[in-house]
Amino acid sequence: MILISNDDGIHAEGIKTLKEAVKNLGRVIIFAPDSERSASSHSLTIHHPIRVRKMEEDVYSTDGTPTDCILYSQRGILKGKPDIILAGINHGANLGNDVSYSGTIAIAMEGTLLGIPSVAFSQVGYRESFDREFAKRIVRIITRRVMNEKLPEGVFINVNLPPKPNGKLKITKLGNRIYRDSIVKGKESERGIIYSLGGESPTWIPEEGSDFNAIDEGFVSVTPIHMEYTDFRTMEKLSHWEEKDEL
Repeated sequence: MILISNDDGIHAEGIKTLKEAVKNLGRVIIFAPDSERSASSHSLTIHHPIRVRKMEEDVYSTDGTPTDCILYSQRGILKGKPDIILAGINHGANLGNDVSYSGTIAIAMEGTLLGIPSVAFSQVGYRESFDREFAKRIVRIITRRVMNEKLPEGVFINVNLPPKPNGKLKITKLGNRIYRDSIVKGKESERGIIYSLGGESPTWIPEEGSDFNAIDEGFVSVTPIHMEYTDFRTMEKLSHWEEKDEL
């Protein structure tokens, strides 16, 4: 069984393409937000119930978050554990530091926490360069490989498709964004002041082996990401704190 979700909403072209790509690899179930939830990161609905609608056989939508889609479906709504979870195809890049904000990445993270092999797919420059047939081919290749070879415990795969593919794949590390956000002040009223994010588009730091460099050179970027956040070197460095003073 293949479980699919996204953060662009159940009617997005990317999730339809993803389903088409893997429909011959096993039973496909879609469980996705009813509208766009981009940049929702790993948010989970806990202060109120979520609404789930069965739209047709093996297709569900919810007013919850992308993380809700995975957690709720696996904690009782769906029967059986999927062999793999696929997220996307996101309408835009998920490169470098941006993975921290991404609802697409959160789907793969939640799947990994639940012990299910998970892959996130994103298209860089989606609106200008989405090649459905190329995307489907890459999705099928990588999905088959993950299903056959498995993934190490605690690891998921982040895949970004380039706007101008060179026909090759590269294993990469997360690169580094340069953000130039600024706060734009809008209207004032009795209810408060309206603010929004503006400024120049972010750029990136050129670095050999990074996902940014790979995309710039036309490669499909494949980045394995580990859920182990602990910095063991700093643990050792800070160990003397335990002996300094009584609390």
